[in-house]
Amino acid sequence: MKSLLWLVLALGVLVNAVSSLVFDGVHQTVVSVITGIAVVVSITGLVLARERHS
Repeated sequence: MKSLLWLVLALGVLVNAVSSLVFDGVHQTVVSVITGIAVVVSITGLVLARERHS
């Protein structure tokens, strides 16, 4: 599960960076919003899934 979340996080960041070069206008905004949501969900999942050391 963690591997999938890391993959989503990495791909989201990569696609978001490339989208500003490839897309324009509304398409770029839509791709940025979708990848931003995916990155936030992935980070949330990683934080909730981490092992706690006490």
